[in-house]
Amino acid sequence: MGVVMELIPLTWDIMSSGLQETVRFLVIVAAGTAALEGLAYLVLHRMLKHKYALPIMLILPAFVAVMALVIYPFGFNIYLAFSNMSMYRFKQFSVGLSCGIQNLLDVFRHPVLQNVTFMQLLGRTMVWTVANVFFHVLGGLFLAILLNRPMRGKAIYRTLLVVPWAIPQVIAALAWKGEFHYQYGFVNLVLQRFGFQPIQWLSDPKWAFVAVVLVNIWLGIPFMMVTILGGLQSISSEYYDAAQIDGASGWHQFRSITMPLLQPVLTPAVILGIVWTFNNFNVIYLITKGGPMEGTDILVTSLYKAVFEFYRYGFGAAYSLVIFVFLLIFAGIYLRVSGGFKGVGER
Repeated sequence: MGVVMELIPLTWDIMSSGLQETVRFLVIVAAGTAALEGLAYLVLHRMLKHKYALPIMLILPAFVAVMALVIYPFGFNIYLAFSNMSMYRFKQFSVGLSCGIQNLLDVFRHPVLQNVTFMQLLGRTMVWTVANVFFHVLGGLFLAILLNRPMRGKAIYRTLLVVPWAIPQVIAALAWKGEFHYQYGFVNLVLQRFGFQPIQWLSDPKWAFVAVVLVNIWLGIPFMMVTILGGLQSISSEYYDAAQIDGASGWHQFRSITMPLLQPVLTPAVILGIVWTFNNFNVIYLITKGGPMEGTDILVTSLYKAVFEFYRYGFGAAYSLVIFVFLLIFAGIYLRVSGGFKGVGER
């Protein structure tokens, strides 16, 4: 009890210090933003007499933030990709086209980590992404259709189904790691109750991969459900009334009315789901750390290890560019095939 009483003032000091630093940072950001907007308005309106001075003034802070937080890091990443920087050459590293080509060749030719190659990781990442997004959309669509119908306690069910999405991913992943424990985990206890043998979820590479996929599916379905439910509620009931008068079956209504009108909602949701799942680091790293035997590593976890465990900074920068290009191509193909940029009547 005495130790706890001694820790309380220390904890309070740490919290108050952190709060003061946060407030100070917010004040500096607010003052800097106000100064930037005031200077921009003064130059554009008073000196240059620009008729769009006010819109430019309002957009400028966001533009500066994007430049500082997105464009500059991306440009610096490209610079590092053409270098041989590593822990051993942190200050005296070379930059040139030959270094960039060598980094790209190393990505495709040699093991990214100790055993797995880029193509193995790419195949596993594609399986991870497709399986997750498929079940996210399928489960989200099924639950959204159920919740869109008249039923008692709809608000309660909707709240309960959103819980996995509301829980911080770190807490959920660590909780599921305990549930997959071989001896004491809830999953194996349920399997044994029904007469099945317990599974080495976190020791066998294949079952470990299945485990992280199941966890990510559980985490991702609520987001897709909420998104699709919003799209369903925006569809006018007049379309369905007219279809019923014409004798259309439920499946025909779903295929000819629901899915086409959901396309403007589904397309960005699926693209976001692909990008998020492709780059999902937390679930795999927190549950398996890419193991066992690098059996659950995907591209982003192997990228993390290459940079922060093997300290290959130039290689990691080139590796991240390859991942970015793959995502860009994947999203472009999906938009082209799905007609995501077209209106409903243009499909």
